[in-house]
Amino acid sequence: MATVSDSFPRQYARTQRLTLGEPRNLTVVDDGRRVLFARSRAGDDPVNCLWVVDIDTGDERLLVDPVELLDARGDDVPPEERARRERLREGAGGITSYALSTDESTIVFTLAGRLFALDLPTQSTRPVPVDGPVFDPRPSSDGALIAFVRGADLVVTDHEGHATELATDPSDTVSWGSAEFIAAEEMGRYRGFWWAPDDRTIAACRVDVAAVEEWHIANPADPASPAQVSRYPAAGTSNADVTMNLLDVADGAAVDIEWDRDRFPYLAAVDWNEHGLAVTVQSRDQRDVELLVVDPANGRTQTRWADHDDVWVELVPGAGTLVGPDTAVMCADRDGGRRLVVGDDVVSPPDVQVRSIVDAHVDRVVVTGNPLDDATVLHVYVWTASDFDRVTTEPGVHGAVVGGEAIVIRSATVDEPGGRWRLPSGRVLGRCGETPLVEPNVFVTAHSASAPATAVLLPHGHDGSPLPVLVDPYGGPHAQRVVRSHQAFCASQWFADQGFAVVIVDGRGTPGRGTDMERAVAGDLATGVLDDQVAGLHAAAQRHPEIDLDRVAIRGWSFGGYLAALAVLQRPDVFHTAIAGAPVTEWRLYDTHYTERYLGDPTVDPDAYDRSSLLPLAAKLTRPLLLIHGLADDNVVAAHTLQLSAALLAAGKPHEVLPLVGVTHMTLQEEVAENLLLHQLDFLRRSLPIGATH
Repeated sequence: MATVSDSFPRQYARTQRLTLGEPRNLTVVDDGRRVLFARSRAGDDPVNCLWVVDIDTGDERLLVDPVELLDARGDDVPPEERARRERLREGAGGITSYALSTDESTIVFTLAGRLFALDLPTQSTRPVPVDGPVFDPRPSSDGALIAFVRGADLVVTDHEGHATELATDPSDTVSWGSAEFIAAEEMGRYRGFWWAPDDRTIAACRVDVAAVEEWHIANPADPASPAQVSRYPAAGTSNADVTMNLLDVADGAAVDIEWDRDRFPYLAAVDWNEHGLAVTVQSRDQRDVELLVVDPANGRTQTRWADHDDVWVELVPGAGTLVGPDTAVMCADRDGGRRLVVGDDVVSPPDVQVRSIVDAHVDRVVVTGNPLDDATVLHVYVWTASDFDRVTTEPGVHGAVVGGEAIVIRSATVDEPGGRWRLPSGRVLGRCGETPLVEPNVFVTAHSASAPATAVLLPHGHDGSPLPVLVDPYGGPHAQRVVRSHQAFCASQWFADQGFAVVIVDGRGTPGRGTDMERAVAGDLATGVLDDQVAGLHAAAQRHPEIDLDRVAIRGWSFGGYLAALAVLQRPDVFHTAIAGAPVTEWRLYDTHYTERYLGDPTVDPDAYDRSSLLPLAAKLTRPLLLIHGLADDNVVAAHTLQLSAALLAAGKPHEVLPLVGVTHMTLQEEVAENLLLHQLDFLRRSLPIGATH
């Protein structure tokens, strides 16, 4: 709870960016009469409990409290679980995931690597006595058996702890039942095994990382500790070798699932329901995707759907589901937008960009998407045989979960903090998140033919005098900053209240604006992206005379950090100081799936990588630059910042570097997250004439 002496940086850090206490991981059960969900007890409590709510009455009941059950506060988890949370950017503890049996009798989850099962009808929980650490447990459809990953092995057990290793391998480079790094970080596939509907078979991934380069992530603050060895598939190098097998639960007999892995090495998605087992595979250059239907008897596959794009085929969350023996639900870029495809028919209109498939049946599909003329909103749409209807109306960011006929909708708007989960009865699910100590004073402008989408935040009660500017983008593929959501602007508003006009720009490459705008970054992640930041800044200055273009700073994290450093290196006439957090400085050091989608294979087209690299630009630095990087980052490794710093020093270019000991790509440590905001403000005040007027 916020206190009188509280500050926004402290609150922002303590609440993990205002995410704690918010309901998450919803599942609709009991024919749409109840909803399971995870939520901590308060906005500063990082321990998620498991709850159930009655949709009609709104009554909530606590099912599992991890602290009472095991004193599990989330710190003692196996490395596989820690890696999963890093890929999901999940900072909370307690119950961060759970799995429900198809008959809704059994929920399974882990705490501190121990396995627990909850009998939902009686709402009783007990440990399952198996050796751990246990990772990613999933029950059979009737709840009688539980499969899980232990280290590199796939294990099946009953509730009494009679466990059998279903798949194991003597090689230390092979694992069963887990998603490899690329699948989890870039393809949205976080699991590696799937139960058959009849519970007799499990489809499981076998991952061999022998060909993947070994990288070493050390802790320089503790030279006595050994470096962590990471298998990192950098652009142009070998990926993990991923195969799939059908494993007989009774005797472990294995049947290979066959497909052309030379042509389609990426396993993007898997779904096994009553209509069949479907796997989505993708080519290394990502220009071809196929949906394959697997014969469980012999592992042979037939192509049910194929798509090609001369640049790349986008993987859409939720696509690749069978809704009938001969019908699949997919997405495809057609007529300039991303469309919903059911069977052979394109069923969504061309003016809606479909962003995800939430739930799919042969006669009804629920999706999220946005009008092509306004990517600042996200709506929920329902397709039936006769209509494609938008079911959310308020300008904002909406999502949904579905169970039976019930659709539970989450809505976030600029006017109200947090998100509101609205039940079909009209009741709103309770939230325990803190109210932010800042109130966004934001002006949002959707994209137009002449300018990208922008948001401008001004100090409250500002008198109209000139303000220094802080450009605060992400600016890259797969993410947006200019969205009509209160929470999206809180950190930016804090900077505005320190005396800045904050400008946020979503330019080309960011999602929601159609096929051509997403693919406009192909072959060059620098030029057009930076041009759009300049165009958005200047368009904002036309609308807001407070913006002083003679005092412009830029800050960002990850791709935004890359963009911030690029801005002062390439356009010092526009940007006068920069803060680059966890920046990708050399794209040859970033992973295969993401980087090759945009820049191709560096061994084939090195020019694309040279055009987008920051290292050759080091001698051009004439403005203050602060580089920030977590030394434990296994996604954008610290070598990115260290190589740029070395190049700057070799060129005689002064700059500042802030290394974050023990910090990954997320800044979860409360004291680090709080002081990081304060340090950035201090740097801006030192490097930009904030008090000057022009």
